[in-house]
Amino acid sequence: MQIRLPVLAFLALAGPGAATAQTNQALDVQVAETPDIVRIGAADQLVYELHLTNFASIPLRLDRLVLKAGDKATPLNTYAGDELAKTIGLVGPAETDTRIIPPGRRAILYINAPIPAGFARDKISHELTLSKIGGDGASFTISGGAATPETAPLPRLLPPLRGGPWVAVYDPAMERGHRRVFYATEGSATLPGRFAIDFMKADTSGKLSAGDADIPANHYGFGAEVLAVADGMIVAVRDDVPDPATISGRPRPGIADASGNYVMLDIGGGRIATYEHLKQGAPVEVGDRVKAGQVVGFLGFTGQASAPHLHFHLANRPSILGADGRPYVFASLTRLGQYGAIDDFFRGESWPPTDRSETVRDSFPPPNLVVRFPGD
Repeated sequence: MQIRLPVLAFLALAGPGAATAQTNQALDVQVAETPDIVRIGAADQLVYELHLTNFASIPLRLDRLVLKAGDKATPLNTYAGDELAKTIGLVGPAETDTRIIPPGRRAILYINAPIPAGFARDKISHELTLSKIGGDGASFTISGGAATPETAPLPRLLPPLRGGPWVAVYDPAMERGHRRVFYATEGSATLPGRFAIDFMKADTSGKLSAGDADIPANHYGFGAEVLAVADGMIVAVRDDVPDPATISGRPRPGIADASGNYVMLDIGGGRIATYEHLKQGAPVEVGDRVKAGQVVGFLGFTGQASAPHLHFHLANRPSILGADGRPYVFASLTRLGQYGAIDDFFRGESWPPTDRSETVRDSFPPPNLVVRFPGD
């Protein structure tokens, strides 16, 4: 009996009820990076990633997510249906239903949640409702992923370019957009493009070039002076990538050369301003100290790019792929219009102008905003 009792106890724990309990406790919920509060356009948003790892032996489908705030767990935002499907991405091969997390797989929810004015930077938490795919098919609700948003003020940057119109090209929901591409080049996963913007110059009809569009030099932004967004020191420069003569004949570089020519500027506070796809002929070298507004490069067409543009982001260390993107705001920009969707921009449609141009201060541009920076 002394031998059988533990065996019987084990069998009892492994019965149907225990299997259900084990499944209900088999989802790991983590906020890997401290959530940021960023003024995007005219409203504040919580920006972070929620990582879900399925340790169950059956697939789990996420049906509902409620983002809550404070000790009273006041609901801030609810994700379900199509909105939830657009927010979630599965690491590895995609499923037909993006909300289904197979056994042993990780899903990431890319949260950009509007928050009310005066939101206290209190802790946040998550209530998740899931269904079992297979087995008894039952649904269950768990809570997890507690975190406290960042409280430090965001870097206030001067513009990286002059004049305009410049389109701030990005889409947080794009499957392979900057916001959703992790790299693990140095032994840990990082998300360098979390707050990356591709700036492309367009005329009022949405055209990017005059003359033969296959010639990079015919693009409106090509060769534009790229500016230091703050005082700082140059900590990395690459300037050995030739400028392609045509867009159609450009090389297809691997991931190590995808950024083309670049400049990294340490602006203090553990923040590195990163400028990519630059034209050859950088006017700065590693160790140079520069002032805000000083020319640090020229907009080009090197690396992995479909057209001339400036890729800009802030990182937490001087590494192209081994750093995490950090938030920032621009001190001043003038809002000229905004594309309704990134596909409208890529189709070459004209951008819908605002009723009147408006100067916006201390804000991160919303997706595909058309802006003018100070200067010619």
